[in-house]
Amino acid sequence: MTATAPRTGAPADRGRAVVRVGPVSGRFRWRHLAVPAVTAVVVVLLSAVSLGRGDFPIGVGDVLRTLVGLGEGTQEFIVLELRAPRIVVGLLVGVALGLAGALFQTFARNPLASPDIMGITQGASVGAVAAIVLAGTSGTGALLGGLGVPLAALLGALATGALLFVLAWRTGIDGYRLVLVGIALWAVASALTDWLLTRAEVTDATAAYVWITGSLNARTWDQAVTLALSLAVLLPLALAATRALGVLQFGDDTARGLGVRLATTQAAVVLLAVALTAVAVAAAGPVQFVALVVPQIAVRLAGGSRPPLLASGLLGAGLVVGADLLTRTVLPQALPVGILTAAIGAPYLLWLLVRGRRRSTL
Repeated sequence: MTATAPRTGAPADRGRAVVRVGPVSGRFRWRHLAVPAVTAVVVVLLSAVSLGRGDFPIGVGDVLRTLVGLGEGTQEFIVLELRAPRIVVGLLVGVALGLAGALFQTFARNPLASPDIMGITQGASVGAVAAIVLAGTSGTGALLGGLGVPLAALLGALATGALLFVLAWRTGIDGYRLVLVGIALWAVASALTDWLLTRAEVTDATAAYVWITGSLNARTWDQAVTLALSLAVLLPLALAATRALGVLQFGDDTARGLGVRLATTQAAVVLLAVALTAVAVAAAGPVQFVALVVPQIAVRLAGGSRPPLLASGLLGAGLVVGADLLTRTVLPQALPVGILTAAIGAPYLLWLLVRGRRRSTL
């Protein structure tokens, strides 16, 4: 494999390099490698700091030594058994939501296209709240060994995604129609969630409300392993769709002319994004606005015309773990991580709407 620096006299190639592996060659932006690399280092440091914070403080160096198998008994138990599952789930949830947001926004060519806006997370909330309210906190959910609520959330997200796909389909999927149908589904799912909460007993309503805020509290290795196995399948598939997403940016007719099977590719992208959202929400609840914010941050850091998938996933992991760290260390009272991410994402959504309105009046 060889890398060739761009010619200084070619402005269009500035910031790019050519990689050749045998007869195959391709171009890439240096920033597309630098941004994920730097973000990964920041995520590791954030995770180490978060693992050390709590009632029993542990230094970052001791945390890193514990992670490589050099920790002592009590310290190892605290880091690996009590704190690590929470952090690992947060990392994986952030990766899944960041990827889902990048897929939706690239496919729809719209920065407002995210699972939060298009009703996927609300659909998961309907499933989870229904499981809690209708079965009770000591009913079916408990009998299933704690899998009742996550399974119901997963099914709710997948059902909403299927409905979104069917209603938005018309000899293909138009990004604008996809967002509009998604907003309608969001409104319906929100109304159903509110209706279920009004029917609930006080204890069940409290448990449901805690879940729908999005929280990493009491996460276990079982949830982390399930999420990791899901991402082991979905992450390579998402990265493999990079070329098809680049072609879809040029429009349906151009994509067909370049040999892309439009209907199949569109269905695969939407299915991947919905599946990533579903497994993330099933693990930690609807952590709001991560999928909306991080793809746009990634595209501004890395450059290009669309959110880079790998950078979006890593930035999502950093945002979730960083927000969880802030809620536990800076705020006077520990809050679910979804509250802080919503506080970050809501002003950003307003800014996107205001910016879009200004552009439309020019």
